[in-house]
Amino acid sequence: MTTGTGQPTDSAAERTAARQDVPEELRAEVRLLGDALGQVLTEAGGPELLADVERLRHAVIAARTGAAGADDAAGVADSLDLARAEQVARAFSVYFQLVNLAEERGRVRVLRAESGPPRRDTFGALRAEAEAGRLAPLLAGLRVHPVITAHPTEARRRAVVTAIARVDAQLNRIADPGAGTAERAEAAERLLEHVSVLWRTAQLRRDRPGPLDEVRTAMAVFDESLFALVPTVYRSFDRAIGEPDAAPGPPRVPAFLRFGSWVGGDRDGNPNVTSAVTRAALDVQADHVLRAIANATTRVGRALTLDAGLTPPSAPLRAALRLAADAHPALLAGLTTTSPGEPHRVFLLYAAARVTATRARDADLRYPGAAELLADLRLTQDSLAAAGAARVAYGALQDLIWQVETFGFHLAELEVRQHSGAHAAALRELGFDPADAAALDRVARDGAAIDDTSLSEATREVLATLRTVAALQARWGTVACRRYVVSFTSRAADLVAVRALARLALGDRPVELDVVPLFETQHDLQQAIGVLDAWLPLASTQAQLTAAGARLEVMLGYSDSAKDVGPVSAAFALHAAQGDLGAWARRTGVVLTLFHGRGGALGRGGGPAARAVLSSAAGSLAGRFKVTEQGEVVFARYGTPAIGVRHLEQVTTSVLRASAPEAERRTAQAADRHGELAACMGTAAKAAYRALVGAEGFAEFVARVSPLEELAQLQIGSRPARRGTGGDLASLRAIPWVFAWAQTRCNLPGWYGLGAGLAAATERFGPPAVRQAYREWPLLASILDNAEMSLAKADRGIAARYLALGDRPDLSERILTEFDDSVRELLAVLGTDRLLGGHRVLGRAVELRNPYVDALSYLQLRALSVLRGTPPPPGEPAPEIAAWERLLLLTVGGVAAGLQNTG
Repeated sequence: MTTGTGQPTDSAAERTAARQDVPEELRAEVRLLGDALGQVLTEAGGPELLADVERLRHAVIAARTGAAGADDAAGVADSLDLARAEQVARAFSVYFQLVNLAEERGRVRVLRAESGPPRRDTFGALRAEAEAGRLAPLLAGLRVHPVITAHPTEARRRAVVTAIARVDAQLNRIADPGAGTAERAEAAERLLEHVSVLWRTAQLRRDRPGPLDEVRTAMAVFDESLFALVPTVYRSFDRAIGEPDAAPGPPRVPAFLRFGSWVGGDRDGNPNVTSAVTRAALDVQADHVLRAIANATTRVGRALTLDAGLTPPSAPLRAALRLAADAHPALLAGLTTTSPGEPHRVFLLYAAARVTATRARDADLRYPGAAELLADLRLTQDSLAAAGAARVAYGALQDLIWQVETFGFHLAELEVRQHSGAHAAALRELGFDPADAAALDRVARDGAAIDDTSLSEATREVLATLRTVAALQARWGTVACRRYVVSFTSRAADLVAVRALARLALGDRPVELDVVPLFETQHDLQQAIGVLDAWLPLASTQAQLTAAGARLEVMLGYSDSAKDVGPVSAAFALHAAQGDLGAWARRTGVVLTLFHGRGGALGRGGGPAARAVLSSAAGSLAGRFKVTEQGEVVFARYGTPAIGVRHLEQVTTSVLRASAPEAERRTAQAADRHGELAACMGTAAKAAYRALVGAEGFAEFVARVSPLEELAQLQIGSRPARRGTGGDLASLRAIPWVFAWAQTRCNLPGWYGLGAGLAAATERFGPPAVRQAYREWPLLASILDNAEMSLAKADRGIAARYLALGDRPDLSERILTEFDDSVRELLAVLGTDRLLGGHRVLGRAVELRNPYVDALSYLQLRALSVLRGTPPPPGEPAPEIAAWERLLLLTVGGVAAGLQNTG
């Protein structure tokens, strides 16, 4: 396969110009990988296979540049027999995986090439804030808290990811400036070998992963990236706010990162997540982090070959060594023999042995918890600093301290999530009214443990989960598993139910629970303050706040709110809820953290994280930001250390900037100034969206025009695509909803209603007012910029072909008209004549990719047409349904790779 990458262009010359915008090193790697894939295709299927791939490639490019019609490209796709169509689909899918790798490598090169200590665009304003004395209060309470979820949006198999990593390793060898000719030649051979492995690796999973498989997948990100990158992030900020030539000393920033996980804890609608799974998930996490800490402590300890005469140990360190020798004489004697006269080295290697013992559950030698290890590390650090070895004290040892502060012995705070309806059903079976908050509060305070042997399996599992939380806290500490998220919270009783059920499960046995309400639909968002006002005075709530230091989390659901009322109206509703909740917290004295349940796709609250932070409502951050990270987003943001560092730097800087008083004042003024415009726009957008999704037969229409029902066969997650057994849109989860529309090249959940909303606002307030709101208000800028990206990744012509499969011209016309209106109204506000016209690099990247996505779309359309066709008459053989479904699913993964998002 030859080079190129893909979006709509006006001419071949414009496409050539787009290619020239790509950095030469990236172009060279794409060319190298494309040539390697072409050679592998020829070896695997003969020159005829490569010729068919090239024929389709040239056809889709010709259709984009106007040299041929779209029907010609569709005709090429339709001319391939089924077996060949599958091979060609696989070829384009693998090509996108290789191009994505090359682009990721290009981003890393850009990050490494950035000059200036530190990067000006990320940290430019922080130094001035520090010098003015305004930064210290924000840093003191700063907390950035990504939460990894198991939401099924990573379409690639782990085997595919591993094969790509091996290709990456060979590219590193080829690019190594110190490599000789022979070494590069050998690497080129290995590159072909690993591209061949990637080509021959099944793209589709044969079996659905279980929850513990998902836990282990999440651990790969920790092992390969997260653990190592955290100190780099802290050091970046420490340098940014310090004097350039300052002597080594204690860090100026706290360990502000914490990680959470829903993997193995989120049981909302997932019957595969049980109390046993939750217990095992935290054991897996602890095993990984303890191994990493033991290795890091050993590495740092072995480097401390400081002679006692030159770097004398402090009196507290000498005392600690004597206590260690008394408790474990043989161990200390062995360490002292191998490290004579090196007390700091001996003590850290002793600490490493204790961490290893903790992992092995050696009760005699283990640490009771991470706090005790931190005390030993700081004791060593203080001793080194007192002896004049400050550079050693605050070097690699400080990195280790930061890692232990961030990850503890549990790695990520495992959170439990359950639907409020599951609690209500359990309480009804137990004889309680799930709507009576006051009565449930009394149970939470005075109830007794019950015998659940005669109860239903569902109720026993609810109680078993709460017992598991208590057991995990006893083993790993309360911080390891204390948050309990209640999905679809609509009343105070939904929240107090958790503590009432905990009392019934445990009696007076200790357990600490931070109950977190999750408000998801627009109605629930609007009722949030009333629910919290009713919940706050309850005795069980006051007990929770007392135990947590008046801290409380409230989670906002972006996915279901957007699916409920459309992306535009949902964004305004979420922003209003943020502002209301911030004001409520100030009124009640609660230290509030808003937990943003964002998805990866634009239709689920996704998009650039830093931009989302800056668009937050004034007063809703206060230096604290918690957000879900899922599926392909986890690997895209954290899979590569350099990109992970950059992402966390940008998010954290945005949190600090948005929390500054002056920024909050500007944001509040913009919201007040343009509030009526937002209300007008949101109302019109919601009406348009609800008219579409509420149309008769719309659910059946979506199922026909998209691979919605087939997505379940991808086996990409342990969670079912629907809550319950219903077949309507209400039961459908937001992820398959967004995923299916992305496949149709329509991206409807990312923009539908925008045209109606902008038209209404423009008619009432005038074009200048709308453009001014876009310039002044980060929220509106975020809404429109995200919609621009969603529309740019869409393709009207190909989307029309998918919509035609539904045999509902009325619905098709409504969607395409709103698409046209959205593009027209958006471009008028942006003041440009094309989507992404103001984002040259991003626009060119999309432009180069889209023809290749087109190739997969035409193959997918062919498969969908067969699968949605008229059944054969009785007695006639059915078409090869399984083979057509396999082709369809192959194209699904390829389109996801090409668009670089799923759900």
